[in-house]
Amino acid sequence: MAKKVVATLKTGTGKSVTKCIKMVKSEKTGAYTFKSGVVQNEQIKEFFDKK
Repeated sequence: MAKKVVATLKTGTGKSVTKCIKMVKSEKTGAYTFKSGVVQNEQIKEFFDKK
């Protein structure tokens, strides 16, 4: 299974996306939660600018 993942990333199809994780503070409790998502490389700035 791992060989398939590595082979897919080497072909260039996996290089156009990035997994982003940001920390968001809850307004109700004040605790921090993590929001993650796989976004296109061109949309990384928009992902972190959103609340």
